[in-house]
Amino acid sequence: MPDIFVTENKAVEEKTKSSVKPTETGKNFGEKGTSNFLGSYCYYPRNVHFSVQEPEEKIVLLLRKHPITNVGWILTALVMAVAPIVLAKFPLLTFLPARFQLVGILVWYLLVVAYSFEKFLDWFFSVYIITDERVIDVDFVNLIYREITDASIDKIQDVTVKMGGVVRSIFNYGDILIQTAGEVPEIEFEAAPRPDSVSKILRSLIVEEEKEKIEGRVR
Repeated sequence: MPDIFVTENKAVEEKTKSSVKPTETGKNFGEKGTSNFLGSYCYYPRNVHFSVQEPEEKIVLLLRKHPITNVGWILTALVMAVAPIVLAKFPLLTFLPARFQLVGILVWYLLVVAYSFEKFLDWFFSVYIITDERVIDVDFVNLIYREITDASIDKIQDVTVKMGGVVRSIFNYGDILIQTAGEVPEIEFEAAPRPDSVSKILRSLIVEEEKEKIEGRVR
């Protein structure tokens, strides 16, 4: 399973806390750590780090796609789960021996479990991370492969929020397009919750990064 974010040991955590000063963003937005394991919007998440994190780099936001986006595959999995019960009322497989019918049903439910598990892992491990130094898009492909795209905060040129449709308006989620001057011209956070808040935090980090450059506090 990809090591996207894991709990840090206590010694490393204490060292990091002692070496990192509170950011202006934390002061402006109320730096209160969250520890929701399945959260889609985690502000200053506690006891969390990612595999390519720098020693003094601090996670400001950990995002996943809004939970409402899981409804589609959950309904599909439920339909697949009840399909054998419905089909049992129709004599479609009566020509097969009872043992073969049982094996077929077991294989079907294994496929349902595998489908559901893969969809859940895709949602859980495909995360968007905003630190005080950069933005990171982690795309989970499968258990042995993932794609990580990142861009420094000082490379961000524009942040655009796209929200359209009744469902997105009701549940308050949308796409965030981040234009950069780096190798990757655009990073997209798809179906991110509370996009307006995310955009505001990003803009605050950009201002803070510019202030650090002027004051000569760039790491």
